[in-house]
Amino acid sequence: MQQRQSSNVHGPGHSGHFTDTIWRQFIQSPAKSYALFAFIFLLLVGALISTRLLDSTALGGGTNKKLRDRKGQTDAPDITKKHYNKTEYPLKCTDGNNTKTCPGTYPTSYTPEEDHDSPLAPTCPDYFRWIHEDLRPWARTGITREMVERANETANFRLVIVKGRAYVKRNIKAFQSRDTFTLWGILQLLRRYPGKIPDLDLMFDCVDWPILLKSNYSVPGAPAPPPLFRYCANDQTFDIVFPDWSFWGWPEVNIKSWGKILKDLEEGNRRMNWTDREPYAYWKGNPVVASSRQDLMKCNVSEGQEWNARLYVQDWKREKQKGYKQSDLASQCKHRFKIYIEGSAWSVSEKYILACDSVTLYVTPNYTDFFTRGLIPMHHFWPMNVYDKCRSIKFAVDWGNNHTGKAQEIGRAASRFIQEELKMDYVYDYMFHLLNQYSKLFRYQPTIPTGAVEYCAETMACPEEGMARKLMEESLEQSPKETSPCTLPPPYDPSSLYDVLREKENSILQVESWVKAYWENQTNQ
Repeated sequence: MQQRQSSNVHGPGHSGHFTDTIWRQFIQSPAKSYALFAFIFLLLVGALISTRLLDSTALGGGTNKKLRDRKGQTDAPDITKKHYNKTEYPLKCTDGNNTKTCPGTYPTSYTPEEDHDSPLAPTCPDYFRWIHEDLRPWARTGITREMVERANETANFRLVIVKGRAYVKRNIKAFQSRDTFTLWGILQLLRRYPGKIPDLDLMFDCVDWPILLKSNYSVPGAPAPPPLFRYCANDQTFDIVFPDWSFWGWPEVNIKSWGKILKDLEEGNRRMNWTDREPYAYWKGNPVVASSRQDLMKCNVSEGQEWNARLYVQDWKREKQKGYKQSDLASQCKHRFKIYIEGSAWSVSEKYILACDSVTLYVTPNYTDFFTRGLIPMHHFWPMNVYDKCRSIKFAVDWGNNHTGKAQEIGRAASRFIQEELKMDYVYDYMFHLLNQYSKLFRYQPTIPTGAVEYCAETMACPEEGMARKLMEESLEQSPKETSPCTLPPPYDPSSLYDVLREKENSILQVESWVKAYWENQTNQ
């Protein structure tokens, strides 16, 4: 008992006894005592110095801050984030405004420095899966030179890419500047991802209507369809869908490039809350180009009938004379509902309407562009029966004004889709993956055709003036992209594609049944 008590005087167990023994040795010897105090003094000084150093680093914002790696673990304190020295390549219009040769200064290959701290490339939006479907007609046969040249009959231009450089042979001038800004967009893709687009050979038709009817190539003995690129297609055609020219601007109607206009539309949405907007369906356009649009005009408000629609004719000639003051897209987000209806075919107006936070009343289309295949009825838009427009509009607007929460969700889902999944990064990445997948199908080595001319930013932009030059300058890719494109998702398997299409069809049929029941009830009252 006594032994246990004495061992616990300086602490529990053997540690107290060991410390006590060392201390007694220094007390008994003056030399040892002096050494002990010197040792303690050095320890205190060292502790103070190290503390000051730590404090100056932590409080002064020094470079020894601890960083986290991808797993959230703490790394050594001397690591700092990489900063790339981005080299920019502005336009070089050295020969007045008529530069006819490419300067050759822009790189034709580029490998960004590897940064282990940067996030992995995201998976592309779901509508990228349609790239596989668009190219499926040539999955077994591949693409031969003969197939490509068969598309020359209607193509506005032929584009060949060899070793990262573009060569163009123009056949027929397109309407307005469609071909010019389509080619400009492809050149920006080459500047964005130099050396990443393989050699390829393609024909591009800038006319609205797709022409490669599936029925012409499904009979026994029929040849494979010629690969032909354009802005829209439908279920009955094999045309390959590509982003339209207006993503880089539309000078004839004073529309900015997509990167600029997205910001304007986002700001326009903030100017007025959805509940403060006009509780009607709005449309403004040219009704002359299609009988369906002329039929829509019958739904306008009149003394005898209120269909909840406010429809306006757009006179582009008059707008140009007045400086396009009534055509600012960002200022047209003042109604709770906006109508999308095709013109002679698919319409460029689609993306601007969907970006407005309004509920898009989407009149059943005959054509589709590259991104709208990712839209879901009753989530991104309200489907409208093309053969029963007025009654469909009346019902949709009444429903939305009586279910404001759900209506706002539809409008916001659409504008969020446009802002996040159709931003310019994804437009370029769609082009990147489409052209890469297309090039994998080639059964020959593309070569520069006779009569083709090399195109680059300088040969296109330097001779331009006015609005066209301004749009090219604002949409110019100044330097290679420092990150990789998004990751292309896999193709649909037949059953999952069927499920997607069936779900969309069921949603449309559901809305049509609501409209029908509503008007039958009105008749019976």
